[in-house]
Parts: sequence; structure tokens; C-alpha cells
Amino acid sequence: MDILELREYCLALPLAEETTPFDETTLVYKVAGKMFLLTDMADFRWINVKCDPDRAVELRDRYAEVKEGYHMNKRHWNTVDMAGDLPEPLIREWILDSYRLVVNSLPRAKRETLLRLLEEDKT
Repeated sequence: MDILELREYCLALPLAEETTPFDETTLVYKVAGKMFLLTDMADFRWINVKCDPDRAVELRDRYAEVKEGYHMNKRHWNTVDMAGDLPEPLIREWILDSYRLVVNSLPRAKRETLLRLLEEDKT
């Protein structure tokens, strides 16, 4: 997965937006104003994704490419080395999991709307 494919995938998620709040090269993907992924577009070697704390540890133990979230809450974020041998479907799954974690933390009405849109996109 390259930076353009990542961007396309993230922006295809319902109401996802791309921002650069930290500097001109750090891309931050948000839904309802909350981050679900960040990366550097000039030096695309890693992504940070939100993760369930128990699963985060499991993924770090299982995959050499997955580390504690760099500059993030280590309990809730993983940094994924994009130069490794991880299959693209697995990376997409982790991005979608990150997006869903954020959506599930939203107020009920907004959450239900986004989850419904997400399910409609699958069909």
C-alpha cells in the first residue's frame, strides 16, 4: 500500500476527512473531528492507528512491524511499519478497526448514522 492508496482508502470511509493540524507533511485522518490514523506523506514509512488496548499488545507480540504508538498514547495506538511484509488486507483491517473504535466512541445518533453508512458501503 502506498500513500495514495492509503489516502483513497481512508477518505472512502463515511465522513472521513484529511487534515494537517501538526505540520505540512503529517496527514491526520479524522471522523467527527477525532483521529483514527496519522502518517507522514513526505516520508511514508509508518502509520499510527488506534487499537483496542488488549489487541494492541497482541498485535505487537505477533508482528515485528507493529510497535507502540510513536508520540501517541501507547495503550491505545500502534505504529505500523509500512516497509514490512504485512499483507495489505491486514493493514486495511487495522485502519477500519481504528475508524470503528472512534465511531463507537461518538454520541449514539452520530454513531448509528456512521455505522449504517459503513454497512451500506459494504454492499
